[in-house]
Amino acid sequence: MKAACWNGKQDIRVETVPDPAILNPRDAIVRITRTAICGSDLHMYNGHIPGMKAGDIVGHEFAGEVVETGPEVKQLQTGDRVVVPFAIACGQCFFCRWQLWSLCDNSNPHATRLETVYGQSGGGLFGYSHLYGGYAGGQAQYARVPFADIGPLKIPEGMDEERALFLSDILPTGYMAAEQCDIQPGDTVAVWGCGPVGLFAQQSAGLLGAGQVIGIDRIPERLEKAREQAGSITLNYAETGDLVEELKILTGGRGPDRCIDAVGMEAHSHGFEFYYDNAKQMLKLESDRPVALRQAIQACRKGGTVSIPGVYGGGIDQAPLGAAFAKGLTLKMGQTHVHRYMRPLLERIEKSEIDPTFVITHRAALERAPEMYRTFAEKRDGCIKVVMDPWAQAA
Repeated sequence: MKAACWNGKQDIRVETVPDPAILNPRDAIVRITRTAICGSDLHMYNGHIPGMKAGDIVGHEFAGEVVETGPEVKQLQTGDRVVVPFAIACGQCFFCRWQLWSLCDNSNPHATRLETVYGQSGGGLFGYSHLYGGYAGGQAQYARVPFADIGPLKIPEGMDEERALFLSDILPTGYMAAEQCDIQPGDTVAVWGCGPVGLFAQQSAGLLGAGQVIGIDRIPERLEKAREQAGSITLNYAETGDLVEELKILTGGRGPDRCIDAVGMEAHSHGFEFYYDNAKQMLKLESDRPVALRQAIQACRKGGTVSIPGVYGGGIDQAPLGAAFAKGLTLKMGQTHVHRYMRPLLERIEKSEIDPTFVITHRAALERAPEMYRTFAEKRDGCIKVVMDPWAQAA
């Protein structure tokens, strides 16, 4: 089969690799019909995620058709169309029973590697390094899906698969980011980042009762999407002298009630702070660039909440924990518990409360994955979200 494979920093190649096979009686094989490039894939592309090996199949947002099932799979049948959550969960351990699906105790066969780094291991993830299990990803023509009775969600008959595709990650991620803010009616919610997760977080904040949503970015077409699709007030931080002060002005001097960092480890900014972080990250003296997180903590009102769906991989410098402590902030973060949100969000899609496809700006054949990674990473051609067809011929 054809698959997009990581071969080093900024080196994605479409290669011919062996087809996946049933390895466990709870496995299924899915013929992938749509797959997408996620913002967190760019962290691997740019060389910031450890544990990658040359030839690893990347990608964790995919949907397709079940073509084979193991003997213990009871909920799926050949021919079912499914969308697959990026986190792999067993459904039986302590954390799965508490619906903390991304923290599954049984789905990461390389758990000791994460324990060495983080003290404890989360669950396995598709296409996201050998720290998270070394599972082949979904930017391919086929994928092996472990615990197939637990993760995949059937796509309703008649629904276009692109409307369901983002249930695999970014729609639940944006929704969970807003939900864990504990938004109260009328709250002001500020969201750093108007990429796909940030846009879904802004939409979700409105659905959950926010009175005012502020989207922060520097890319004009992303800011326009935030205004059009989420009804957000937008701030271009590249044109704002003091972002924290501007947020105070918009909130009567108090600061946003809830702040969401939908950027993560590769945040951009202007001025000394960005160049300081960028230099330390390039020299491997700091794993992440936490500009957005610092600003969110500094801007959030006293007693407020900072939600962090943006991915962080390791240690950060100059984290304003003193400010968070003094202001009595609540910080909530973590890999998304996708399974918890897939069905409720599917119902919202069916009711036309949400149409996730608005984030798609580029559609391409899988064979164009190297080009699409470059376009997305460099934010060229108005690129916000790339969806790929593994079976289409490249134009």
